[in-house]
Amino acid sequence: MTTELKDVFGQAIKDYFNGENAIIKTYSSVGGWDELPTSYLFRKFQDMPEIEQTALQMSFGKVLDLGCGAGSHSLYLQDKGLKVRPIDISEGAIWTCRQRGLAQAEVKDLWNIKNEKFDTILSLMNGAGICGSMNNVPGFLEHLKSLLQTNGQILIDSSDIIYMFEDDQGIIDIPELDNYYGEVLFESEYKGVRSGTYPWLYIDFYNLQHQASLQNLKCELVVQGPHYDFLARITSG
Repeated sequence: MTTELKDVFGQAIKDYFNGENAIIKTYSSVGGWDELPTSYLFRKFQDMPEIEQTALQMSFGKVLDLGCGAGSHSLYLQDKGLKVRPIDISEGAIWTCRQRGLAQAEVKDLWNIKNEKFDTILSLMNGAGICGSMNNVPGFLEHLKSLLQTNGQILIDSSDIIYMFEDDQGIIDIPELDNYYGEVLFESEYKGVRSGTYPWLYIDFYNLQHQASLQNLKCELVVQGPHYDFLARITSG
């Protein structure tokens, strides 16, 4: 698996910001190839799904926006008067965020943030995916817990992709797997450049809730989306 990933999303985001009609091709080991119009990453609040709208409306205080992308969530919160820190590992995404008015946007790996506290930590657009595998969930939650203010919250969304193993009769048949069925390999491509493969996690709510409880965290279901997707709120237990 490729370790040095090319900034495919960042380049597409920059190009769209500069007026190009950028289309990103995405590949997953369970869904095959698909296309993502980069315009989707620039959507306004009224065009966001209910899960994202709800998370933004619930946000308060000092906010950490993980994997901020083109900055649409952070811009909405900044316009509401909240203090937002958008971070992403994509240089192209952060360049665009700054051009859009997010002066605090920074190229930063989540794991390198220490000795800071936030009232709200946002991890949206299948934010749990950053874990890559179930084995990484405990460390992920433990680290986020260390960044929370006493009465802070983590707002995170994911999808239970068990539906991808469902046949026309509604019968679910999961093949024998070495790993959790929501562990997926992804790759993206833009203008003929491929990112390289990387792991992504789709975790169901009950597994997320269980993992949170092991970290003495409370995990509650906030919104159930129309297609096995959900928004969870995690707080100190």
